[in-house]
Amino acid sequence: MNTAQHTKELLKKVRLIELKTRGLSEHIFSGEYHSAFKGRGMTFSEVREYTPGDEVRTIDWNVTARFGHPFVKVFEEERELTVMLVADVSGSADFGTTTQLKRELITEACATIAFSAIKNNDKVGLILFSDTVEKFIPPKKGRSHILRLIRELLEFKPTGHGTDITAALRYLNSVIKKRSIAFLLSDMMDDDYEPALKISNRKHDLVVLRTADPREGELPNVGLVQFVDPENGTTRWVNTGSRAMRNSYRAAALKHQNRTREILRRSGVDHATITTKDGYVRPLMALFKQRDVR
Repeated sequence: MNTAQHTKELLKKVRLIELKTRGLSEHIFSGEYHSAFKGRGMTFSEVREYTPGDEVRTIDWNVTARFGHPFVKVFEEERELTVMLVADVSGSADFGTTTQLKRELITEACATIAFSAIKNNDKVGLILFSDTVEKFIPPKKGRSHILRLIRELLEFKPTGHGTDITAALRYLNSVIKKRSIAFLLSDMMDDDYEPALKISNRKHDLVVLRTADPREGELPNVGLVQFVDPENGTTRWVNTGSRAMRNSYRAAALKHQNRTREILRRSGVDHATITTKDGYVRPLMALFKQRDVR
């Protein structure tokens, strides 16, 4: 495929993702997002005449004295939040055995969050990471900016293959000085990142969306298969016909899942699991609703 064809195909993919995720954000997520992630406080907007039911504490006594009848102060929520998408582009993100790869799942989830954010007048930035920080796009507003983020999420070729969550979160803390809403989207195939999670969650409002694929939890019985680790490149022949092997694989996957969930719980981080089979809409909605009732 030549460069022109490649660009055309990429733009077509970006447009399809925009149509799907922008619709979701406008009709489903925008209100939930607004409620789940409150602004920094209330800012004075205007005064208006008092009407029965207004709180007495909102009366503007200076204006009331000047006009001889009561006026109240009107306040608006001060949003202007910054949303940071911290997306895993390591080797394991290019894995998927159902309708999409984990990287495509991450892209769609990021796009939906981004469109919800800009609809609420918030800025959105992006950090792509593997075993190093691969790319940083500073927070901005606007549709063209979000389309650029989608292109990068789809197209970016990382130099690394492993996963270093600590490095990604340290970079987030260093480049984003003010408190932000930070979404970490990763399969969490890493060790020793708990201290970094706790630090970032104190500095920012950190949310983790853990990506998963059904085959990461259960092996089918398809005989002798060669497996390649996408993060370190090692290969291994596995006899999936062995019940003991399949049980061992399932136990290891469950152990990783439980360990990740426990680390997130101890770190006080809100989280949800999104999968290549079932998508991200329901888990993300449930997460937003859970935050709204707190």
